[in-house]
Amino acid sequence: MALIVQKYGGSSVADAESIKRVAKRIVDTRRAGHDVVVAVSAMGDTTDELLDLANEVAPIPAPRELDMLLSSGERISMALLAMAIHSMGFEARSFTGSQAGMITDSQHGAARIVDVTPVRLREALDEGAIVIVAGFQGFNRDTRDITTLGRGGSDTTAVALAAALDADVCEIYSDVDGIFTADPRVIPKAQKLDHVSSEEMLELAANGAKVLYIRAVEYARRHGVLIHARSTFSSAEGTYVLGEGMKNPREAEGAVMEEPIVAGVATDFSQAKITVAGVPDVPGKAAEIFKIVAKSGANVDMIVQNVSATGRTDISFTVPKADAAGALKALAGEQTEVGFQNLIHDDQIGKLSVVGAGMRTHSGVSATLFEALSAGGINIEMISTSEIRISVVLRDTDLTEAARTVHTAYGLDGDAEATVHAGTGR
Repeated sequence: MALIVQKYGGSSVADAESIKRVAKRIVDTRRAGHDVVVAVSAMGDTTDELLDLANEVAPIPAPRELDMLLSSGERISMALLAMAIHSMGFEARSFTGSQAGMITDSQHGAARIVDVTPVRLREALDEGAIVIVAGFQGFNRDTRDITTLGRGGSDTTAVALAAALDADVCEIYSDVDGIFTADPRVIPKAQKLDHVSSEEMLELAANGAKVLYIRAVEYARRHGVLIHARSTFSSAEGTYVLGEGMKNPREAEGAVMEEPIVAGVATDFSQAKITVAGVPDVPGKAAEIFKIVAKSGANVDMIVQNVSATGRTDISFTVPKADAAGALKALAGEQTEVGFQNLIHDDQIGKLSVVGAGMRTHSGVSATLFEALSAGGINIEMISTSEIRISVVLRDTDLTEAARTVHTAYGLDGDAEATVHAGTGR
């Protein structure tokens, strides 16, 4: 008998029929002799619909009340799923995040998990029940308020529960069959990966891959949780995300896995570029600029500084589009103090990233990328690298074609088109 934590996203529980399908899969797992804990998201687009409703009644919704509102979506899903399981003859108990012991800090809308005390969940498991937990939410002990974890919070909930309960595996279900070499909606011939390292998955998630959220992957890596990314809509084996020292459950005992040179190609349309033009080329100015940007709450990704020829230089960097307005306003307010000449905002960009642990030991990876883009007549605006990743910024209109060209150049194309069951990727 194993303890299995399962997570089902919004597309997996979008309507009554979907909920019954998920309930059957959970019951089948229980019939196989396993203990089951489930973290569930809100149905379909419920969270987005609640956000729209909040913005209709208040231009700036109060953060505490917004969390109270948004957390209701998962409570609906958990109760309906428990009812469906009961109708199949199995006991199921649903728990809110606070009842499940998900303790967070007090940051509404983007709370961080600080502790998990799953006392009631263990009691329910010991009594033979299937446990259903509302994802995306927790409880702050100091304020005694409900909090939400931000986008991807249900993934993080599932991984945190798996860590706290010492589960054998955390199965993350979505509408694709696993983790692919690229988004199959962008590159139909993307191939499903048998396994990927947590290090590679972190880079893919950070650079646009949507099948797993970066916070969940990082939590799993830190706490030694084995993730199995699977599809709700098929029984096919998915992709294992392996932390350091973990063995692929499908590998023969003693087999040695060779790291792929390139595991995947990720695309990201969510970035904007800001250029601070005419910055005095003296020590400390870059520090001043990025201190201002940090205070605005913007998360900086790529940075490029031009060579100075006139005593002034340009510094360009990328941030999420949602953070750009705040960063621009903060910089404009300090223009006289910093001494730069003007600001340029460009939100018509896209980021292409190539990720693979094998980059450490193989030469020519960069050359293949740049040759493929050159052959396609695609111009590169910025470049950033890590040990296992190369990222480039392009025009957003070029990004899809660039991704397909690069995917082919690395020999990642499959023979058949990938199946996307529901169409959202979550």
